[in-house]
Amino acid sequence: MLKLIKNGELYQPEYFGKKDILIANDKIAYIEDEITISGKLEVEVIDATDKIIVPGFIDSHVHIAGGGGEGGFKTRTPEIQLSHIVIGGITTVVGCLGTDGTTRSMLNLLAKAKGLEEEGITTYIYTGSYHLPVKTITGKVEDDLIIVDKVIGVGEVALSDHRSSQPTLEEFIKLVASTRLGGILSGKAGILNIHLGDGDRTIEFLEKIASETEIPIGQFLPTHINRNSYLFKKGIEYALKGGYVDFTTSTTEKFLQEGEVKCSKGLKEMLARGVKIENIAFSSDGQGSLPIFNERGEFKGLGIGKVTSLYKAVREAILEEGIPLEDAIKVITSNPAKILKLKYKGFVKENFDADLVLLDKDTLEIDTVIALGKIMVEKKVVKVKGTFE
Repeated sequence: MLKLIKNGELYQPEYFGKKDILIANDKIAYIEDEITISGKLEVEVIDATDKIIVPGFIDSHVHIAGGGGEGGFKTRTPEIQLSHIVIGGITTVVGCLGTDGTTRSMLNLLAKAKGLEEEGITTYIYTGSYHLPVKTITGKVEDDLIIVDKVIGVGEVALSDHRSSQPTLEEFIKLVASTRLGGILSGKAGILNIHLGDGDRTIEFLEKIASETEIPIGQFLPTHINRNSYLFKKGIEYALKGGYVDFTTSTTEKFLQEGEVKCSKGLKEMLARGVKIENIAFSSDGQGSLPIFNERGEFKGLGIGKVTSLYKAVREAILEEGIPLEDAIKVITSNPAKILKLKYKGFVKENFDADLVLLDKDTLEIDTVIALGKIMVEKKVVKVKGTFE
């Protein structure tokens, strides 16, 4: 089936001008100033007049099989639904476990990832959870990376957090070395996705490994870097040395009032401090549990992190902080694609996967979402839902 997108303004994510895009099955076949199809070929034409076309969004940290559980069994959050993903413009997700690596298993995570891919989006996973030793699918980190197609790294491993397994530096170095070796042998990123807590040690382990071993600083993707102002400042220093940093977009007003750095403002500050845009990514921490407080600051209950917060934060960076669209959109498209070595993702180019988002030019709201050549959202309405929705 051919789809022809006409008259849209294309950001690849760099601005590329007004273009027509021809999609053949799940790939981008041609990008030209004007494409005309004649003859008996069946073509679905999508009018993108007054629309901006950007790559499909990549969310590199989602608890797709559910998360939470830190307040007992009743606080375990549910699995994510397909419609919740695609309505946020997300066409690729990386699933992970979190605090709970017992009632949530790697096989459960892998099965959920495969299910979401059958429903129409691209999925990958990290092996492991907060704790060391890492619980894997095959019994060995390297084997997971080499044998299991969906495994692209390890995570989210907790550091500087009271809920972590408090690994020694030597234990952590051995895990990093195994992850790197598995990545090299499999041709994958072999990235270590690091959960950073509130502790004073912040990114101390990562800095020591980068300076005292042969392992490069790009082997890590530390997330929650905007958790508090102290960690955020450390993150700026780390990124200026060449490290990657990841902002978490799911939040609450209470967290922001207590010192969490708003993603849009944090992005602007990092860029002003000289951090390269290519070293910054956003992820949602979707389906993680979030505490809810009343107007008096009293605990009221639990909410759930939303993957829709991902693009919301990018849109705020553009509209409220004045960051150019072609820069801001990189933190959820080309940057995670490069960091995680996701081939054919993160860009709108010929022969790449047909993952596209059409934005209203005036408001920058999501209008249409195409994943692997299939229209998932059209004119702000979800067209493809999950099996049990």
